[in-house]
Amino acid sequence: MYALAQLNLLFNYISAQKKKVKTPYLDFNNPEQVPYVTIQLPVFNEQYVMERLLKNIALIDYPKNKLEIQVLDDSTDETVASTAIRIQMLKDQGLDIVHICRTNREGFKAGALKEGLKVAKGEFIAIFDADFLPKKDWLKKTIPHFIDRNIGVVQTRWGHINRNYSTLTKIQAFALDAHFTLEQVGRNSKGHFINFNGTAGVWRRQCIIDAGNWEGDTLTEDLDLSYRAQLKNWKFEYLEDVVTPAELPVVISAARSQQFRWNKGGAENFRKMMTRVLKSKNISPKTKLHGLLHLLNSTMFLNVLVVGILSIPMLYIKNEYAHLKPYFYVMSFFVLSTIIFFVCYWFMYKKSYGGGLKNFIRYIGMFFTFFSIAMGFSLHNSIAVLEGHFGKRSEFVRTPKFNISSIKDSWKGNKYLKKNISTNVIFEGLLMLYFAFGMYSAFIVGDQGGDFGLFPFHLMLFLGFGFVFFKSLTSKA
Repeated sequence: MYALAQLNLLFNYISAQKKKVKTPYLDFNNPEQVPYVTIQLPVFNEQYVMERLLKNIALIDYPKNKLEIQVLDDSTDETVASTAIRIQMLKDQGLDIVHICRTNREGFKAGALKEGLKVAKGEFIAIFDADFLPKKDWLKKTIPHFIDRNIGVVQTRWGHINRNYSTLTKIQAFALDAHFTLEQVGRNSKGHFINFNGTAGVWRRQCIIDAGNWEGDTLTEDLDLSYRAQLKNWKFEYLEDVVTPAELPVVISAARSQQFRWNKGGAENFRKMMTRVLKSKNISPKTKLHGLLHLLNSTMFLNVLVVGILSIPMLYIKNEYAHLKPYFYVMSFFVLSTIIFFVCYWFMYKKSYGGGLKNFIRYIGMFFTFFSIAMGFSLHNSIAVLEGHFGKRSEFVRTPKFNISSIKDSWKGNKYLKKNISTNVIFEGLLMLYFAFGMYSAFIVGDQGGDFGLFPFHLMLFLGFGFVFFKSLTSKA
């Protein structure tokens, strides 16, 4: 079902390419037409990127008398003092910028955004995480879309300043590109629910309030508020052509904490929103189906893990009990889901890098690598998903930032990296060995010289868990 939904989004995406979104005209020289905007920068212990963030935000091209910047600083280290000095320097240059520090982290990022909203001057609220670097004309490309009074959010596409740093950053970029093209455009073009991605977007203040304001009861407060707003009939505008550059996590421990938060938050939101979506009288059955599959996105990892673990016993059962073979042949029909993903992701890859045989061969290598490592994350992400579905509460762990944009830059010595290794890593190492046994089993099962039908699957699982296991052992500063 999930693969068929992705195929449907691909068809939506292709048809959406024929009608490009045009930015409505807004005269920024006419004070009466220019709305007041507040930029919120939620930060927490961002020693390595704080200076870069503030320098970049100071360059935003927008009428100064209609722009406010809020630094929502929940930091608990010495960066509070250094940030205050930098903010004062920007104030002295004529920028309307305020430093808001809370005495506790209640509600985490959602709590900080809510606190800032209480005193924000803006009719529109732009939000950027600490590792995002919007271009100078970013507000001039997004704010005009709010001329339509029904639009509550304008979201832009993420770019990646360190895409080619390592295999890890390449596969993260590959996955995010698919989300920010196929999924966001595919859903948005047909009026299905999409999500504000937590950063690089603008909210209409009225929309936030109408939807019930920020809530900190899930780890993905952005997805939560997005669904509550769309259930209230607010429209979202997704701008594929407006790219906001950002930095990808370069160390697997940082990627793990980000993945855990996203996947657990997705499951928490399914638990919170499922009934509301199903009972809503404002949305079509197709939008409901796409919405539920969207909220169940992270649960795919649990399915992958279960199928992977059971595939080795299945291999032996199939070859020991001849009367069950037809059943397994019928089950092989579900390989079609992988083929659908392969086709969908190829369209996204081709849009970025172009077609042709050479690029297609590169794409096969990238898809194989991506799929393998995604499966290698399945144990880690399944634990996150199960915690989300069963309602286990946990702290909002921010992803460490590195200020890395080129291969020459090093992440060594980053003080925010965890020094201890999760016990899950041991199980990932054991699963690597388990799938090595699965590959060996292909040669010895049955009496017909082996069975290699599942060999590629077990190879990908072996490589994926091996990558995650060994990288996790070496990702300490």
